[in-house]
Amino acid sequence: MEGAFSVTLDQEEDYRFRADFGNSDLLVDEPPPLGKGSGPNASKMLASAVANCLSASLVFCLKKFGNEVEGMKTKASGILVRNEKGRLRIGQIDVEIKLPEDYEHTDRCLLQFEDFCVVTASVRQGIPVSVRVFGKDGNLLHES
Repeated sequence: MEGAFSVTLDQEEDYRFRADFGNSDLLVDEPPPLGKGSGPNASKMLASAVANCLSASLVFCLKKFGNEVEGMKTKASGILVRNEKGRLRIGQIDVEIKLPEDYEHTDRCLLQFEDFCVVTASVRQGIPVSVRVFGKDGNLLHES
């Protein structure tokens, strides 16, 4: 099927699993008191996926205009909230991207890079995601 993908999880112990992505693997675990925190948990993996997708989309756009992009820093933060049944849910994900230098056509890329991020667009159907991009001098270039 076009666009199909899979990840295989093998339980190693209690809440610790090895995630096999086909070309690499990663240890995932729940934090204490459930697990031992020997790897990121699912909430952090989701935030990482959103941050990575946004970063890659912005890099792609900047490179399309002939820019060499190295040293971009991205931070994703999440907030856990309780729903009406008292169950923990991810209530919001905030992403901050810091560009290491000024690039040609950054303004054009900032207008469109979020629209091409498959993960963020999908997650936004159920979880608010805010995005802020800062320039090399710390000035806010974009906010959504």
